[in-house]
Amino acid sequence: MPTVRRELRGPVLHLTLDRPEVRNAFNPALIAELTQACAGIAPEVRAVVLAGAGPAFCAGADLDWMRASKGLSEAENARDAAAMAAMFRALDECPCPVIARVQGAALGGGAGLLACCDVVVAAEDATFGFTEVRLGILPAVISTFVLPAIGTRGARRFFLTGERFGAGAARDLGLVHEVAPAAGLDARVDELVRAVLASGPQAVAVAKRLIRAVPTLARDAAIEHTVETIARVRVTAEAQEGLGAFLEKRKPGWAAT
Repeated sequence: MPTVRRELRGPVLHLTLDRPEVRNAFNPALIAELTQACAGIAPEVRAVVLAGAGPAFCAGADLDWMRASKGLSEAENARDAAAMAAMFRALDECPCPVIARVQGAALGGGAGLLACCDVVVAAEDATFGFTEVRLGILPAVISTFVLPAIGTRGARRFFLTGERFGAGAARDLGLVHEVAPAAGLDARVDELVRAVLASGPQAVAVAKRLIRAVPTLARDAAIEHTVETIARVRVTAEAQEGLGAFLEKRKPGWAAT
């Protein structure tokens, strides 16, 4: 039985973690399915909405999986960790924007998923935490993705204490972008999807790659890269259509539907 439900609604792909009986906790099947779903995004998909079925978004690692890991060797643990890292990377590098819809708990790796999403909207009663140290382990794999989101200062508190925190604190940290009433969560997600669909799809994809690339470059290389990127984009058919639509006071072709 699939652990990640996929539903294509027009140009929007909805990916729903579908293990509500264990609060959508990770196990090898879910990790593999989410990795495949994120790595295999079709060209016509312009946005992804990531959600969790039931009362929680994702509670982190599955208890049975953690129980089984007690008997693994260091090499076997490394393979498990590498599979999880591949999942986070596939989500982080998804070519189109990913909007996370968060309700209930997002703990451990579940909070790590949010750091890989482009926009995160949480219900005002949602809870978060990097709780791994409470189990004598640590948020190692997710740190590659979480540290750019919350900074070292936030990590020095929450990675080390394992405290749970609310949606307001998650927003202040940068893990969450917006907090919404639970009853209005879907409506706000829909508004953000419409905002994405109003933008040039290729421009959005290039902008997403730019966000990842620029911080990794030295200053001169970053300037050269951004100059080359905008020069290349400005002459594309999409950019010409966007400029023409603006001057002619009409919707561009990609937003006409």
